[in-house]
Amino acid sequence: MTEDELLYVLALQHIPKIGDITAKKLINYCGSAEAVLKEKKANLLKIDGIGTITLNDLHSKIHLEEAEKELLFIKENDIECLYFADNEYPEKLKHCIDGPVLMFQSGQVNLKQQRIISIVGARKITTYGIAFCEKLVEALKPFNPVIVSGFAYGTDITAQKAAIKNDLQTIGCLAHGLNQIYPSVHKKYVAQVEKNGGFLTDFWSTDTFDRNNFLKRNRIIAGLSEATIVIESAEKGGSLVTADIANSYNRDVFAVPGRTTDSQSIGCNNLIKHQKAHVLSNPLDVPYILNWKLEDSKQPVVQKQLFVELDTEEKLIYNYLKTNNKQLLDVIALECQLPIFKVASVLLNMELKGVIRPLPGKLFELV
Repeated sequence: MTEDELLYVLALQHIPKIGDITAKKLINYCGSAEAVLKEKKANLLKIDGIGTITLNDLHSKIHLEEAEKELLFIKENDIECLYFADNEYPEKLKHCIDGPVLMFQSGQVNLKQQRIISIVGARKITTYGIAFCEKLVEALKPFNPVIVSGFAYGTDITAQKAAIKNDLQTIGCLAHGLNQIYPSVHKKYVAQVEKNGGFLTDFWSTDTFDRNNFLKRNRIIAGLSEATIVIESAEKGGSLVTADIANSYNRDVFAVPGRTTDSQSIGCNNLIKHQKAHVLSNPLDVPYILNWKLEDSKQPVVQKQLFVELDTEEKLIYNYLKTNNKQLLDVIALECQLPIFKVASVLLNMELKGVIRPLPGKLFELV
């Protein structure tokens, strides 16, 4: 996109009555944002769904004036702009009717031909939620997914820190412009995130910080990903909104079940109860349901060797499977007296070593 084209897209984005759906409709009809802003209102009113209220402020000079200021900010801060009609625009988000016309990006984001999942949940995450989230990201490392979240308190930052720890790309979707970071306490993670991925937003540097921005931001989190994972949630919360949006986009949703007495599990339990989410009881549920294969990932698959070194837990599982043939993950965990999260991680390591292989129905057997 040229600088002039970007200027007119910014100007169109600045018009209060024209949202993303309407803007894309106008651009598709006229051919460009510049053509929209120079077109007569009478001609635009011929478009289905476009009324006089929508176009009331169309030709005001203020939009181009403000767009010039924002364009200067973009240039001075080396921000990359992603236009919905360009090849660089995230592929999955192109299929969302309310996807942003224009997004702003910082860091080293690469979403081409990538497995992308979003991890969201309670801001007041419990120790159980933290442990599950960390184990989940660690277990998914061999599949090399991009971890998307909202860079907020609790689940968001837990997921993104886990991604960095496991050398996975992570994307923070912000509810404000790239001129600020909220919460400010997370500024210490900005450099790490930009080194391992980056930030995306469709808000300007001049946009007022507003609570409703978070709900608008959630459509980007859900739209970027092939699946949204809810770690924990109270009965109401932003992560449930993200899950609903993901469902509306026909994307997979996972929810971690919890005890009925736990307030931070009510939202997840309700998603499962109303069949709005898959039950996520162990990390391997994600690649199993999404049909991810290790041989398709960017991680090298290690062939079985004559003498494979196994640690204590791997030897325990190896000996159990040697005696009992193929078994379910839950049964292996029970019989070997190991936590299910640990068993899922150990099984992945053993698969990479070429010692075991997964079978349909979440079964595992020795090679």
